[in-house]
Amino acid sequence: MKDAFSEPGQDQAQSREDFEARLRAIGAARYHDRHPFHERLHGGHCTPDEVRAWVINRWMYQSRIPMKDAAFMSRVEDPDLRRHWRKRIEDHDGGIAEGGGIRRWLALAQAVGLDPDYVASGVGIMPATRFAVDAYVRFVRDMPLLDAVAASLTELFAPKIHAQRIEGLLAHYDFADDSSLSYFRKRLTEAPEDVKFGLDYVLTHADTREKQDAAAAALVFKTDVLWAQLDALWHGYVEGNIPPGAWRPGEGMAK
Repeated sequence: MKDAFSEPGQDQAQSREDFEARLRAIGAARYHDRHPFHERLHGGHCTPDEVRAWVINRWMYQSRIPMKDAAFMSRVEDPDLRRHWRKRIEDHDGGIAEGGGIRRWLALAQAVGLDPDYVASGVGIMPATRFAVDAYVRFVRDMPLLDAVAASLTELFAPKIHAQRIEGLLAHYDFADDSSLSYFRKRLTEAPEDVKFGLDYVLTHADTREKQDAAAAALVFKTDVLWAQLDALWHGYVEGNIPPGAWRPGEGMAK
């Protein structure tokens, strides 16, 4: 499979350094930190309901991360790979007392005035969000393991956007404090640990040009998944075209 970052007519495998540069170039051009919704959010220009819509719809993605990782692990025969990958599920599901990233996201939901149980129910998710996230879970479940790992490499670029988000939300929104932003602070350390292993895995196992092209296409696909969710939010809540069944302001508020 060829992508926009392929070089036509090139069949020889790239060096490890050149292939890594190729992957990083995909993120620089296509990662969702470039989307105008994030500029609006981090700059303090979102209305309270736009922030709530983002929190509700992003929950769909957050809640499916450990599920897609469990689907991935169910196909892995190498116990070393499973041991490394298991940490990702623990990061998001956490333990019984401390619920990890999922529970921290629900703390953010409560901080912006939403009922956490409403958010966790998945009621009100936009159709486009659901389709995009489900497509990612299916991709990780069904595609070759190398492609599935490569799709996770958007985490290379995540610490930058988390840092921007913490700074922007603290500067512009009353709900923002250490408790409500704990998800993003934790990911500043979790994401680099996760992606260090994933990047090494991809650079090592993508040892032909065909595998490199497939891995690069997988990363492009993942950036599309993230971008599509923000396109839907913009169309629905910034431009006011909320689709049937999606959350409407006033619904699911904390009592």
